[in-house]
Amino acid sequence: MSTTFELAKFVVNTPPEAIPDEVVHHGKRCVINLLAVALHATQNPALGIFLDLFAEEGGRKQASVLGVGVKTTLQNATMANGFLAHLDDFDDTLLPTVFHPSAPTIPPALALSEHGHASGRDFLTACVLGLEVSCRIALAVQGVRHGAVWHMTGTVGVFGAAGSAGRLLGLDANRMAQAFGLAGTQASGLRETFGTMTKAFHPARAAQSGLLAAQLARRGFTSTTSILEGRHGFVAALCPDAAHLEQATASLGARWELMNNALKPYACGILAHAMVDAMRELRARPGVAPERVSGVSGRVNPLAIKLEGRPDPKTGLEGRLSFQHAMAMALIDGAAYPAQFTDERVGDPAVASLRRKIDVVGDESIAQDACELTLTLTDGTRYTERVPHATGSIDNPLSDAQLDEKFRALAGSVLPRTRVEELLEMLWQLERLHDIGKLVRLCRTQN
Repeated sequence: MSTTFELAKFVVNTPPEAIPDEVVHHGKRCVINLLAVALHATQNPALGIFLDLFAEEGGRKQASVLGVGVKTTLQNATMANGFLAHLDDFDDTLLPTVFHPSAPTIPPALALSEHGHASGRDFLTACVLGLEVSCRIALAVQGVRHGAVWHMTGTVGVFGAAGSAGRLLGLDANRMAQAFGLAGTQASGLRETFGTMTKAFHPARAAQSGLLAAQLARRGFTSTTSILEGRHGFVAALCPDAAHLEQATASLGARWELMNNALKPYACGILAHAMVDAMRELRARPGVAPERVSGVSGRVNPLAIKLEGRPDPKTGLEGRLSFQHAMAMALIDGAAYPAQFTDERVGDPAVASLRRKIDVVGDESIAQDACELTLTLTDGTRYTERVPHATGSIDNPLSDAQLDEKFRALAGSVLPRTRVEELLEMLWQLERLHDIGKLVRLCRTQN
């Protein structure tokens, strides 16, 4: 059986009761995290560009853009919510890849569930299965070329979106495989666009593309059923050098890769998180103040330098992908949340001055979730901090209590406290909800 078809069968045939309780629980965590991040991001003016376009083009009012209460077409709502879910770079990351699975996978399921009055259980099941499939494909294609050129959240994300949408639309295995074919041929997203709104546009389009693929397949639109392994397929085009496609189906249904999806504690690229942890600890040492720092040195994983080394970002969006800026903010503010990654903070001369004092080297012996930093003061005092596992990593995950705190802080920036608490309670009992529409209505800033 082909890899594509085996994954398709898994998505359409796995009953909810076959998903282990801990996987269901982590699926809820992914939904809670996505809603928190997306709701906070509704305050970004970039959303207005989408809303203006939707208003100009019109269309049936089928599903909601999170937070703002605007209803638009299924595809438009899916695209906007996928954009919001990744805009602050505060979503999630499948380790050890740099894939963010929830932003492309959950929005199409949310739109279809709201429109079709699906239950919380059906919505959650579709999300978990779509997430699992995309996580497995991401692990299979995390080759050097793919990571250097392609934005995996845009490329691999189409499969998660097609999976969650196809499950809710009731596709059989053949049509699900063809939906994967339709999704895979739309896969795209280039790293050259990082530091602009287009980075979050990648999961937005992946979510929309996966939904469109499932909708067309349901109506009999044909495609290949071997998009992953085919001679001219997804792997051949995007990752011909180092794909291990067997990983996509190894122990399928017995081992759940979704459990390695880490929820972020900081609103920046995940490779900077260990450095943020270290700087927050160094900040508390005697005599440490930004103006007294003469330099910061140390060892980090080389991938952090390659992907997130931006010593002189120009915008808040670039700052989210600058470990130097994240480190400076951690020392100055003791935080690395959305407020630390604005155009204003990036352009602050004091922040820029501290960024220029950071000089770390890559060391292959340092894990991606680790670092060793030494801070030197102007009087010669030196402090060293070693972080074996960053907050939010697999070995040091965000607890449910920390996730609740994150949700309250982010959702509470746009919703009344009583509504935030009602939402949290509903989300932790998602499988008991009869109609997802109730959840979406609670997310509106004006009810």
